[in-house]
Amino acid sequence: MRVRVRLFAAARELLGKGELVQELPDGATVQDLADKVFHAYPGLRPMRLRFALNSAYAAPEAALHDGDEVAFIPPVGGG
Repeated sequence: MRVRVRLFAAARELLGKGELVQELPDGATVQDLADKVFHAYPGLRPMRLRFALNSAYAAPEAALHDGDEVAFIPPVGGG
């Protein structure tokens, strides 16, 4: 299956792009996707990212389907 990954803030700056497309086997989870992306881009691992699956926050064990969109959302500070 193909899944689109959207990157924001520091994650986007680190990779120099806002989107990736990843191929995963059927039955993959958000955590499987994160592990694959972290392997390819190890600088993302320490960012303590949250995930959104098709615009709703998702747990790492959430199942993925072909065509899903997963956002990698770094912590946001403000003041």
